[in-house]
Amino acid sequence: MRRLILPFIPRWVSPNYVTIARLISIPFVIWFLLQKNYAVGIPLFIISAFTDALDGSIARVRNRITRWGTFYDPVADKLLIGSAVLIVVATHLSAWFAAIILLMEALIAVGGYVYRREGKMQSANAWGKAKMFAQFCGITLLLLAIAGNFSALIPVAAAALAVGVLLAVISLFTYGL
Repeated sequence: MRRLILPFIPRWVSPNYVTIARLISIPFVIWFLLQKNYAVGIPLFIISAFTDALDGSIARVRNRITRWGTFYDPVADKLLIGSAVLIVVATHLSAWFAAIILLMEALIAVGGYVYRREGKMQSANAWGKAKMFAQFCGITLLLLAIAGNFSALIPVAAAALAVGVLLAVISLFTYGL
């Protein structure tokens, strides 16, 4: 990101602006996925998920980490992933699997809230980033399987999401608890 993308992002762009853009995009992602308009919904989901890596990179590389960002960036991530899990995973894989993913996200959020209440500013760790990437891959593959009727991708998507759950457990113990 530092060498490939950030040079093209103007210095005035705050990581918080990127997080706000993600928060604004989430209702549109939800709408298009619910309407089964995958031609718009899938690229919009991918772009929205990409902004997670972008805002974090801007914050770290340009030394613009803020208290607001450390709170709302994970909120935006959980809203994006959680809504996609409810719309796609619960419907096309398993409601129980979706519930496990959402439970892990909720536990991590509660752990982050406790840290924040204690006055600690907790940035995302590598396990959380890997979890988000696995979830992104799993949801994207599942969306592509549904949109293109590629049933062979469904087990791969489920495996990526299972890896995401495993990484969520590790993240919970390294970040949230």
